[in-house]
Amino acid sequence: MTTENDEHERRSRLDKERKRRNKGVAVFLRDIAVIVVAALLISFLIKTFLVRSFFIPSGSMESTLLVNDRIIVNQLEPRFFAISHGDVVVFKDPDGWLPSQPRVSQGPLLDGIETVLSFIGLAPAPDSDEHLIKRVIGLPGDTVECCDEQGRLIVNGEPIDEPYLKNPGAGASPQVGSIPGEFSVTVPEDSIWVMGDNRENSADSRAHLDDAGGGFVPIDDVVGRAILITFPFDRFGWLDNYPETFAAVPRSESSDAAAVR
Repeated sequence: MTTENDEHERRSRLDKERKRRNKGVAVFLRDIAVIVVAALLISFLIKTFLVRSFFIPSGSMESTLLVNDRIIVNQLEPRFFAISHGDVVVFKDPDGWLPSQPRVSQGPLLDGIETVLSFIGLAPAPDSDEHLIKRVIGLPGDTVECCDEQGRLIVNGEPIDEPYLKNPGAGASPQVGSIPGEFSVTVPEDSIWVMGDNRENSADSRAHLDDAGGGFVPIDDVVGRAILITFPFDRFGWLDNYPETFAAVPRSESSDAAAVR
């Protein structure tokens, strides 16, 4: 026969067990929240200081990069490591190179998802379309000329063979729109000279010789070096800066010191 004291003890045990369960659930949820916040913070810091995702909006870097490719950019260059000849770099529009484009909304839900994913570095940032991507041909102090009789660029007096070009010899083609067929420039100490791999369809430094900045990209505007294609998956792979192409190019006195910011 159950006494009143026995019933009281039973209820007390049940209350204690329920409190332990509730406390366990609370601790579990707290730990999950801490893990999620830590993961978001780490992702944000990685995106801010180490790597960042971008997409390719045009065909100016074909066939190295295709329209809608997704890439990863190493932001330690040029902060801590010098830019090198042949690097594929992402940089902020230096002098109104890009036409203004209104931002198109995909709807509140998709816009919100994209904002969250871009915040943690899993999607291109909303300002990706305000950046350009080209290959570094001239470092500070370099003289870049177009072209020799074989249609090759000349850097510091040395002709270079460029295996990454979509159409080899395109540097010697006649002027196309604002893209000149011939030029000779000396790169300022705080800048680089950039060109697309699809030379006949790239409004790069050549197309902006008459701009206030002379077609040069300030090193301070460089976001980082493109190192990896992540999407589509069948194009996944590392990006090369072809050191052999520039191996014989004499170094200018100011190139190494000035190419770090």
